[in-house]
Amino acid sequence: MSLHGARVSALLAWVNSTKVCPDPLKDLSQLQDCRVFIRIIHKIHGSKEGESVLDQPLPERISFIHGFLQKHCRHKSAAENLVSAQKLLDGEELVLAKVAVLLLYHTSMSCKNPGDWNEFDYQTQVELASIVKFVLDNEECLNENLELFLQGKAEPSSSSMSSSVFEEHSPLSTLPHKREVRFLELQRICSFPSTKYLCVPPCSLPSTPSSPMGDIMQTPQFQLRRLKETLDFERENRDDLEAEMAENHKLIMEKDAQITMMQQRIDRLVKLTEKQAEDQLESKEMEELREKNESLVGRLHEAFRQCQDLKTEKAQMDRKINKLSEENGDLSFKLREIASNMVQLQQALNELSEEHNTAMAQSQEKQQQLEKELHAALQDKKCSEEKIEILQGKISLLEDQLAKLEECSTQEKGEVMGDVLKLEELKQEVSSLTTKGMRLEEEKQQLANLVTSLQSSLSESHRAQERLKRELQARAAEGQA
Repeated sequence: MSLHGARVSALLAWVNSTKVCPDPLKDLSQLQDCRVFIRIIHKIHGSKEGESVLDQPLPERISFIHGFLQKHCRHKSAAENLVSAQKLLDGEELVLAKVAVLLLYHTSMSCKNPGDWNEFDYQTQVELASIVKFVLDNEECLNENLELFLQGKAEPSSSSMSSSVFEEHSPLSTLPHKREVRFLELQRICSFPSTKYLCVPPCSLPSTPSSPMGDIMQTPQFQLRRLKETLDFERENRDDLEAEMAENHKLIMEKDAQITMMQQRIDRLVKLTEKQAEDQLESKEMEELREKNESLVGRLHEAFRQCQDLKTEKAQMDRKINKLSEENGDLSFKLREIASNMVQLQQALNELSEEHNTAMAQSQEKQQQLEKELHAALQDKKCSEEKIEILQGKISLLEDQLAKLEECSTQEKGEVMGDVLKLEELKQEVSSLTTKGMRLEEEKQQLANLVTSLQSSLSESHRAQERLKRELQARAAEGQA
């Protein structure tokens, strides 16, 4: 079954970016010996624990990769179900792509700086971000869905990319009263003592170009998952230390039992020595008993020393476990605070988004209506101006004719009296069209002022959205720190 080309290309680009192989890889089949995966694990972890595995047969290399995925990637089904050892041994491209996806996810969880992903082009980052988001959204059913996703038969949910960047447009109502109330709510949330880990001044964030991987890493879902990963890792370390302490405690108990037995044997030997002395044993037998006694005393001292060392180690373990318990409590408290504030912020954002969308639709409808009215007013003004020009031409013609009438006889004047009356009516109509042209010019100016005001309001709303978006990104960055 063929794989999704763009996702495979993005995975190969990420593998090549690790620079663990001398020549860039061009095909998934080049990963089938699993050496590149082991080198990536070395680079991610900064350790050489599997360096000797590189020279061992392929089954041992696959076993090492299984162990790493199960221990560090937190997907307990990875070793048994998600990544088949037999299919890895056969070099199937689908299972090779699965291993690359899990290592990419682990790397993104370990990465502290979102800017580290800027070496990829935008489209590659989009594909890598979609892969990481898919794993986040499908952790509980990854085994069933990952194959379909890599084959292009399953796509990320429609809200995955929008939530990875806290929404492309931050919501803000254009209604003055509601806008003031919402900003007061956000300010009240920021002023809570529990948000001391989240709130930083917006000006402290540098202006960086859009990065899909960086945006994914700033989302509450990713930040909470990273904190849970850290908490789980610390909890496992604590469990390992407790198990080691229990084992040491068991050794101490065994040593104490041995010491007790040795002490009892010494007591018996002392009594026997005293009895033999009383029975006047020969000097040779007494010498042997003395040597045995000295030997037992030396062993007793050695046992005491070992017991003391174990007690010292136990005390150190106790202090370390107490410290880890305190850190675990701090992390749990911080996680609860962050989660609570993120939920409150997201609820406020969702409400503001609805109000902003409604206001945007109303403002766009009002702008279209004003533009129509302005266009109609301009058409009326143009028609009136054309009529005025026509009528002024007629008036000029009639005025010329009236000037000639003064030179004509009375009879001829009587014949053109009708034209004089027609002339008076035209003057009145021109005057009326001039009361209307001025009114249309005033209406046009008012409509233009309304359009300008509306555009200014929309610009102010957009600037407020950007400020809110920067504030949320600043809080997410503080939560990561």
